[in-house]
Amino acid sequence: MIDKDLLRLLGDKKKYIVYTVISMVIGLCANLGITMCICQAIRLMLEHAAPGDYVPTLLTGIAALLIRYACTRCTARLKDSIGREVKRDLRARTYNKMICLGMKSTSEMSMAGLTQVSMEGIEQLDLYFSNYIPQFFYAMLAPVILFIVTVRLDAKVAIVLLCCVPLIPVSIIAVSKWAKKIFAKYWDKYTAMGDYFLDNVQGLKELKIFKADARQHEKMNQNAEEFREITMKVLTMQLASTTIMDLVAYGGAGAGIAFAVRDLADGRITVMSAVFLMLVAVDFFLPLRAFGSAFHVAMNGVSAGKKIISLLEMEEPRWGSESVTGNEVVLDHVSFSYDGKREVLKDVNMTFPEKGMTAIVGESGCGKSTIVGLMNGNLIPQKGSVSVGNTKLGQLSRADYYSHLAVVSCNTYIFNDTVRNNFCLASPWATDEQMEAALNKVNLWKFIEENGGLDKSISEDAANISGGQKQRLALAVNLVADKDIYIFDEATSNIDIESEEIIMKNIKALSKEKNVIVISHRLENIVPADRIYYMESKEVKECGNHQSLMDAKGGYAMLYRRQKELEKGYAEVSA
Repeated sequence: MIDKDLLRLLGDKKKYIVYTVISMVIGLCANLGITMCICQAIRLMLEHAAPGDYVPTLLTGIAALLIRYACTRCTARLKDSIGREVKRDLRARTYNKMICLGMKSTSEMSMAGLTQVSMEGIEQLDLYFSNYIPQFFYAMLAPVILFIVTVRLDAKVAIVLLCCVPLIPVSIIAVSKWAKKIFAKYWDKYTAMGDYFLDNVQGLKELKIFKADARQHEKMNQNAEEFREITMKVLTMQLASTTIMDLVAYGGAGAGIAFAVRDLADGRITVMSAVFLMLVAVDFFLPLRAFGSAFHVAMNGVSAGKKIISLLEMEEPRWGSESVTGNEVVLDHVSFSYDGKREVLKDVNMTFPEKGMTAIVGESGCGKSTIVGLMNGNLIPQKGSVSVGNTKLGQLSRADYYSHLAVVSCNTYIFNDTVRNNFCLASPWATDEQMEAALNKVNLWKFIEENGGLDKSISEDAANISGGQKQRLALAVNLVADKDIYIFDEATSNIDIESEEIIMKNIKALSKEKNVIVISHRLENIVPADRIYYMESKEVKECGNHQSLMDAKGGYAMLYRRQKELEKGYAEVSA
């Protein structure tokens, strides 16, 4: 019933669990003291004792009541401390894990899934640690303590009560396998519905354009209905389990009370002992009853915890502590596979010098973007190595390497903030003059100046500027960052000719001082490149500048001529 993997997430906070259980046990002892005082008062009443005889009992009861109150407050505070500490620690660990994983975290888990795990999942796990685990240990100790106290008064009643107690854990165990399956499905449906909802909201414009919103609406309703059904199954399971536990608890308490009454009638025990046993009989089952109620919450937390553990155990890209000593990037006999079976890259050798423009071209699926993933450290080659300045990438400090690297792609994220703050993310010390100069370079300053200047707010996903303006702004931000290695991964796709020309002009100028790596489907953009790698079928088939590759009349020349013919055809159709 206790998951050891989840328990390890507590770390040094396990001590709070011990303190909580101790506080609950002391509270139980104080409660027994209160019960004894009540029984003593009843005995004094039956004996028609003088008022002064009630004083010791009254004072003892008040002291026990104060201790009980203090323990209740202390238990609540300790549980709250466990919850706050665990949530703060787990949120920090999941956030730091996502930071360490870098781009790998968003490539292997959906954004909705990450959000649900790091927010709602941790909330559910908080209940597991703060309620379920302390109650588990307390429920194991309480019946034993009560048995030790009651066995001296009436062994038969104590044994009957103790023998009925294990029926509650038995009912919980009987339900647990069913519960685990249901809660696993519950979280799967929950995250799937969140993913699907986020996907539809982000693509709402396209759904409207293609008049597919009604169809997607029906699918969302179907997902919601499936989630409702699994939620009803969870509630049904909880209700059935609670009913079973109530029958056991009240049935066991009733059996104990019945035996106590019979022993009182037979004269085996006193009235005081009988009343005490009747009052304590329910306490035998209340801790396990509360534990059973916490069990259902715990199962939800366990399902969420498994997802958190799977995130925390994801393999991180391997990095070292060495500093970058040069800007030349070398791929040496690199082979890579995503699934360990089908190779995406096979024995690839590439060199990207410290200065100059190097291009990687080839048809879709040849492995260009995979090479970008290898160079930014998101992927690890199965064979060969990636080196930067004669040092293998895995030996470099990631922070130091990223201080030299910039990656600009067609989907570079522009944050929902002002233009100035987007620049400051890349270069906190950038001045307004530097920002303006960079925007002038990409021919964007006039537009920014006329629309609020550097304080212009960029909406989510840069929806209030055009695609070309977004990519030019991304380029300007990276120009101000002043890195040594620039990777442009399809940075000119899906934009107008004017924006494309501006971006390529800046890329060519940048290559005079920096190591510039360009990946483009449009071969006309990489004609000025100092070196071009043409890839085909997972391998580098040709290498050279544009003219030498055209003279070779190989795959590159064929692809280039085919594109020129298509562009010519488009131009004629447009005319």
